[in-house]
Amino acid sequence: MSYQANPGMSVAGGNRNVKNIPIGADGRDWSNGFCGCLSEPGTCLTATCCPCITYGRLKHRHAHLNQQGTPDPEHGGCCTGDCMIHGVLTSCGFGWILQMMLRGEIRSRYNISGGACGDCLAAACCMPCQLTQESREIELEEQSFGKY
Repeated sequence: MSYQANPGMSVAGGNRNVKNIPIGADGRDWSNGFCGCLSEPGTCLTATCCPCITYGRLKHRHAHLNQQGTPDPEHGGCCTGDCMIHGVLTSCGFGWILQMMLRGEIRSRYNISGGACGDCLAAACCMPCQLTQESREIELEEQSFGKY
């Protein structure tokens, strides 16, 4: 794999690659490992017990960054419509589909390498690790604004 110089990916005041991870032709790696979810015990516990809450907050934070260009002052808020939809789908065994789609959107925002197959496996096999990894990626950008 050949790597390009890293431009820092600063956009509208935030940095989408805070750890300055080298960007290859197919993107970069995640800022935090997939199995590093225990380093963020609060998010990991919430994602284990109530994945719909973690998903809803993630979706809201991601949308706020995309639409407003700034971190969400409510840090994802509380019970959102996305949380409720995820809860219903999870009770039927299909919550992983929403998570897979959000993971793809997050990978795209941060130019992270991977594909739909990996997103599907991550969402279906280890929901708490997947949600925590994505939350930590978004949090790095939010922190780069300096006022979060």
